[in-house]
Amino acid sequence: MSLNPRLVKESFSVVEPLAEQATAYFYGRLFAESPHLRGMFPPAMDVQRDRLFSALTRIVWSLDSPGSLTAYLGQLGRDHRKYGVIAEHYTAVGNALLATIRRFAAEVWNHEIEAAWVAAYTAAANLMIASAESDSGVSPAWWPAEVIDHERRHRDIAVLTLRPAQRLPYTAGQYVNVQTARWPRVWRTFSIANAPRPDNTIRLHVRLVPGGWVSTALIGHTRIGDTLLVGPPMGTMTPCENSTRDVLCVAGGTGLAPLKAIIESVIASGRRPNIHLLYGARTAAELYDLPDLIRMESSFPWLRVLPVVSHQPSYDGMRGHLPEVAQRFHSWTEHEVYVCGPSGMVNETVSRLRDDGGVPLARIHRDIVHAER
Repeated sequence: MSLNPRLVKESFSVVEPLAEQATAYFYGRLFAESPHLRGMFPPAMDVQRDRLFSALTRIVWSLDSPGSLTAYLGQLGRDHRKYGVIAEHYTAVGNALLATIRRFAAEVWNHEIEAAWVAAYTAAANLMIASAESDSGVSPAWWPAEVIDHERRHRDIAVLTLRPAQRLPYTAGQYVNVQTARWPRVWRTFSIANAPRPDNTIRLHVRLVPGGWVSTALIGHTRIGDTLLVGPPMGTMTPCENSTRDVLCVAGGTGLAPLKAIIESVIASGRRPNIHLLYGARTAAELYDLPDLIRMESSFPWLRVLPVVSHQPSYDGMRGHLPEVAQRFHSWTEHEVYVCGPSGMVNETVSRLRDDGGVPLARIHRDIVHAER
């Protein structure tokens, strides 16, 4: 069977508007046919459903970009090890997925489209299985990590410092999944807020999400000396090592975390580009990491930190929304750009920089802070 990205994408576009119903049907079908798999998933499935469709969407629309798709599937395969996923499970998932697409794309479905989906899923599953198998001999499925510092920077924001029991190999800008003893089998993603360090410690910036199981546990119930589980690093928003361009970073809220790691990495590399960091929050009190950023700025004269507040009229610094501020005072056409924060902010910033600011999309690197990231 040969891959046919066009047929997969055309049929998936019929399913996309029905994402909520399709994911519910998928898991219902999966657990009905393979009830033993239910125990591998968290009690509440809302976040898991969102993650499934987000991953499926990325895979489908990346079928024409084999390089980036292979890297992403490799990360997924390694990450699935922490759930106890083995090769046999991919068959059950594939059967449920095919049944779901067949049902929700019934108006266009035919044998040719089914063959295209079978070929695409088989190729993707084989890549994930191979990645997991090669990783199993050299890395753990997860890393126990001791909490060695816990700072409550704001009523809704904490900064945690962790020391994994063994070396955690990662690149600045990546994120990890985290599990607390309070909620077994519930994993949430958090970006690592520092470049790799000799002492192997990592920092996480955690914002409280109302009703969020893991963020509530990490902010309100986690203490120094506790142990968390950390999954393998993931993500592709990493520094462009060979670039000689100046750098713009646009960080909304805890979207600062991966961008701070990237800035640390650039500084450590010995390169001396001009770096502008636009760091935004609703109020001045939510600029939780500003003192540390000012220290970085004072020791690296090529870094300029610009705090921005959007919802506090009394603030005497720069006010406004980050997408608009990014356009206000500079041309970024020759910069390497990194954007992270809430999805609306990220999407608007990217759109303005590309469409109005003339920054090529290839030089804009983005990530989104999800519900409990």
